[in-house]
Amino acid sequence: MAVNRNKLTAAALKEFLDQKVALYNQPDFIENDPVSIPHAFKKKQDIEIAGLFAAVLAWGQRKTIINKCRQLMTMMDNDPHEFILHHREKDLKPLLLFKHRTFNATDTLYFIEALKWYYQNHRSLEDAFYAGDKVDTVEQGLNQFQELFFSLDDAPHRTRKHIPSPARKSTCKRLVMYLRWMVRDDDKGVDFGIWKKIKPSQLICPCDVHVDRVARRLKLIKRKQTDWQTALELTARLRVLDPADPVKYDFALFGLGIEEGRAKRIA
Repeated sequence: MAVNRNKLTAAALKEFLDQKVALYNQPDFIENDPVSIPHAFKKKQDIEIAGLFAAVLAWGQRKTIINKCRQLMTMMDNDPHEFILHHREKDLKPLLLFKHRTFNATDTLYFIEALKWYYQNHRSLEDAFYAGDKVDTVEQGLNQFQELFFSLDDAPHRTRKHIPSPARKSTCKRLVMYLRWMVRDDDKGVDFGIWKKIKPSQLICPCDVHVDRVARRLKLIKRKQTDWQTALELTARLRVLDPADPVKYDFALFGLGIEEGRAKRIA
């Protein structure tokens, strides 16, 4: 069924997107999505670590992303929190062979070093992103995380591109997807809801190419370029539809773009 974007009232758009959220926000979504990587774990810290790697590596075909992430988890003995805290030098040798797109061994080893330093001092990664209850969005938390993550003296300059920030005008699409996984808490089983300090209302919608295309066709985005301000614009429009949980519509927009190929059929 095609959707005429020029005839959609706010109420009709909400009804349409709510139906698509209900369709795609289901356990069946997990298997073929990078979110399946953290779903292989039960321990909170394992979920956080596996989720961060899965989000950062979510670039390219989903099947390839999932296979690469599984390979990386295997290299960490499928026990990422324990591996990061207690690995020995010899345990890092297999990781020298890991590569996905532009993410290479240098990046992998620094991620492990930075996460080791962090978990030696903190119980949860949420604290690295948490900027307080009074902020409207996670923007400050994302900038804070980027600064903290690269605060070690030997942080490679090349690795910084894998942890973007709003301060550099990036959409931060992978990191805000990661935050969605960790923060959103419903009874559908896709997102984890293991972080309680950051509120779902503070989340920003991941603005990847599929979401961006569908959102523009539905007139949810007017800004010509796609950057952090575009992600804020889209989320503000979605917040009108659901102020408490605007990012649930990521399921609808992404599903329309990927699973149904709907982007070409929205009038």
